[in-house]
Amino acid sequence: MLFRSGTTALDSIKTPFGERERIVGGAGTYIGWSATRLGVGTGLVSVIGEDFPQAELDAMTSAGMGLDGVECPEGGKSFFWAGSYHEDMNGRDTLATELNVLADFKPVIPQAWRKAKWLMLGNIDPTLQASVLDQMEERPELVVLDTMNFWMDIAMEPLKAVIARVDVLTINDEEARQLSGERSLIRAAKAILAMGPRYLIIKKGEHGALLFHHRDGELVMFFCPALPLEDVVDPTGAGDTFAGGFIGHVARTGSTDFDTLKEAIVVGSALASFTCESFGTEGIRAVTEEVLDNRVDAFRNMMSLRASAAATMA
Repeated sequence: MLFRSGTTALDSIKTPFGERERIVGGAGTYIGWSATRLGVGTGLVSVIGEDFPQAELDAMTSAGMGLDGVECPEGGKSFFWAGSYHEDMNGRDTLATELNVLADFKPVIPQAWRKAKWLMLGNIDPTLQASVLDQMEERPELVVLDTMNFWMDIAMEPLKAVIARVDVLTINDEEARQLSGERSLIRAAKAILAMGPRYLIIKKGEHGALLFHHRDGELVMFFCPALPLEDVVDPTGAGDTFAGGFIGHVARTGSTDFDTLKEAIVVGSALASFTCESFGTEGIRAVTEEVLDNRVDAFRNMMSLRASAAATMA
């Protein structure tokens, strides 16, 4: 079983393609939908308010997400975020952030999940991520942690402490530079791996993702480009979708070697591309096994050096 912790939220989003009010979002939500597209059952530890739609909870349960770890305080309101994307879709402005029930959240892992083999720590306060790790009765085979520059600004030492306890850290290129103090991503990767994780993923948005690992004293690297899309409608949640696809692929194969993680990068990137094509979770929820296989093939063909290979989009 794959167990994950992370936010479950309501988002209001505006992009050049339109806008949506109070749609379901949050790291834990996207991670879960992504992993279930791979046939991997998941458990979620999070908190919601009474305003969170019951129909969404029913859909998550039907998709294979265990919600026994989701709290709903009486009278509480869900974590809310509102943002507006720039014309180039690379930048965005945060218009509102309301912690609501998240402000007092203390994650409690259901007893049945405390021996889970795979653990995804979604972007949240690093002290809460550490609390989740402390409650595990057995060390998972793979622990993946996602974080962001906000926590580097206000909680760098707790963040470094929890980074030292995980197997995989996933951050973007700006965050890698901030965390390491290095401008070169190669130097940044070396510095971050020295902090404790076995693997580092640096996400570069529309330019793909890098996977780093130290092997026999040498820095080993893998690069997966992003698939060019005809329309990028809403990139919110793409990074979390990527993370869910990454650990979901690891969970379904049962392997944590470097080659498997390279494949997981491709699968996660493919799933993230679906999220970008629609608002909120609409894109990832519609993914079928056949559609995903075709998208993964498009990635592999795009990366191939064979003259006969060519990426095609359905």
